Amino acid sequence: MIHATPLITILVAGLGIAFIFGAIAHRLKVSPLVGYLLAGIVIGPATPGYVADQNLASELSEIGVILLMFGVGLHFSLKDLLSVRAIAVPGAIVQIAFATVLGIGIAHFAGWGLGGGIVFGLALSVASTVVLLRAMQDRRLIDTLRGRIAVGWLIVEDLAMVMALVLLPAVAGALGVGTANGTPSLSLVDVGISLGVTLAKVAAFIVLMLVVGRRVIPWLLHRMASTGSRELFRLAVLVIALGVAFGSATLFGVSFALGAFFAGMVMNESELSGQAAQDTLPLRDAFAVLFFVSVGMLFNPSSVIESPLLFVATLLVIVFGKSVAAFGLVLMFGHSKATALTIAASLAQIGEFSFILAPLGVSLGLMPQQGQDLILAAAIVSILLNPFLFMLLDRYFLHDASASASAAADPPEPAPSSGAADDEDEAAIAVAKPAPVAPASGHAVVVGSGRVGALIGEMLAEREVRRVVIEESESVIEALRGKGVSCHLGNAADPETLALADTIEARWLFVAIPNAFEAGQVVEQARKSNPDLQIIARAHSDAEVEHLKARGASRVVMAERETARGMIAEALLPRL
Repeated sequence: MIHATPLITILVAGLGIAFIFGAIAHRLKVSPLVGYLLAGIVIGPATPGYVADQNLASELSEIGVILLMFGVGLHFSLKDLLSVRAIAVPGAIVQIAFATVLGIGIAHFAGWGLGGGIVFGLALSVASTVVLLRAMQDRRLIDTLRGRIAVGWLIVEDLAMVMALVLLPAVAGALGVGTANGTPSLSLVDVGISLGVTLAKVAAFIVLMLVVGRRVIPWLLHRMASTGSRELFRLAVLVIALGVAFGSATLFGVSFALGAFFAGMVMNESELSGQAAQDTLPLRDAFAVLFFVSVGMLFNPSSVIESPLLFVATLLVIVFGKSVAAFGLVLMFGHSKATALTIAASLAQIGEFSFILAPLGVSLGLMPQQGQDLILAAAIVSILLNPFLFMLLDRYFLHDASASASAAADPPEPAPSSGAADDEDEAAIAVAKPAPVAPASGHAVVVGSGRVGALIGEMLAEREVRRVVIEESESVIEALRGKGVSCHLGNAADPETLALADTIEARWLFVAIPNAFEAGQVVEQARKSNPDLQIIARAHSDAEVEHLKARGASRVVMAERETARGMIAEALLPRL
């Protein structure tokens, strides 16, 4: 029966084992991507036991690529890129070129052709979006200058890889496809014609998306939203993502990846893009997991065991070569050492695009299977090492901040100023300093200062109740501090951050964040610290209400129920 249902089998085995290994990876404080890749190795042909159908895995991974690239386009922000274009664009291009040259050097040493070296180097040059954003979010750097530069740098890398995916098939003949020694199999004229045709098709597709897609896609989303059916809206988003990707490949001969990327980018201009991203997130996550599992299935450990020097060289390019290049480039553009170190650590790993480029290079005959195995093995190790790099960076910043604080406490004789202070260094030291002390006992703690949390804060201020706010957005924190509100930057689910608000001496805790799971963690920790604390939380369903009450909430307000009560009160009030 199992052999008669290979699709169901691979879905159950792939997702089930990925869940187990992903949970273990999360428990060990490393990216779940490592767990997903290891799950693929377990069900792949390189290990004993069950071997999943590789043809089905390949097709499922294509859907994963489409939805992954759709998500990249959906979150693509031209505004974010333009705000740091002076450093992100040239910096990313030079860093990609530097890593590619290093990759070509390794390929030459291994006896591969020029084409294999270029694909190998490109795969080593691009960082993982998932890993980079997680590192930035964990340290609340997304809204800082360092975070914006890192994200802008990543956007440029992603755009470069999208173009590489489109152009590699066209120039494969000039890079040595079809020959044993890696010499060109096509003349430059033939390659020029092929490249020209490919660029013409890409240009036609882009024009169609910008002229027709920018009108049709937002219109279709608004029409589906106006029906009031969430199912139809979600279905419309998926049809657009998959349909545009399939149409781009079928009609224009461009990759699924480019079509999906432009579908997301055009949809991003709609006011409903946020809802589209939220509604499709579970499906995108599920197929992204299957994509990483399918990549793991392609891994052959013997390639790494037989060539340990090549593996070490590959890992050094990722962790050391790219980082040194990025560090030097950021300093050259006049930014502080703190910014340079943050960007360097952020880029010291590889991920999604590397896993898309490597199989493409192998399928085109540009790169041997050994290159793909080295990329995958180095990716796993680099992702494992990345959190430790940031831990070292955090310790460095803490030591630097402590030294600065000691110097401030016992300042030397003033010296003539040689110019303005580095704003970024001052900002880094300011973030590292202890947060303001919470007000005296009997205060209110507000977790989250979004729409609900901001209204709670205003009402507490009207009643002259002292409050401490915990918020993850640096811009919101700055605005609150400008008004004289005691607040702390961070995630309240972190016990150390919650303790800064002095919940032991507080009278009320308002948990205004919408995520019930995270809110439950906050409630549970606060209840342990203060059994008498009045904890009021928000929820959106009966299940969330029960969950929060089980964690120790004194009262849980469900928005939908309160809205219904208010409407009934308004309707019946005139009759009373």
